[in-house]
Amino acid sequence: MIFGKKQAGRFVPAEARIPVVTESSVTPESEVREKFKRVKPLKDISVKERGWTLDVLNAIRRLGKTEFSTTDAYAFERELEQLHPDNRNIKAKIRQQLQELRDRNLLLHLDRNRWRLP
Repeated sequence: MIFGKKQAGRFVPAEARIPVVTESSVTPESEVREKFKRVKPLKDISVKERGWTLDVLNAIRRLGKTEFSTTDAYAFERELEQLHPDNRNIKAKIRQQLQELRDRNLLLHLDRNRWRLP
């Protein structure tokens, strides 16, 4: 199953969905600002690379667990290949994007090939 199309309207990662009002309940301003601060580093990634980064982040979210291995992320290799047909080295790109997510504090590196969503 493809989880998005290669276009500007990609799926927004869970971290970037910041509720301001939920069921008539207003989220405290400090909480909204803190959540925004966590995703703000995504804006510094070029538009071309941001697509890859968000695709990998969304794939990881679909694993349904907070801790995972690089091999778990490789399970999305075919889907990512369909989304990015010009890339011939998908596994290396997945590893690169895991590191990018780590550098942006959207992922924690626990150990060799072990990762955790914050």
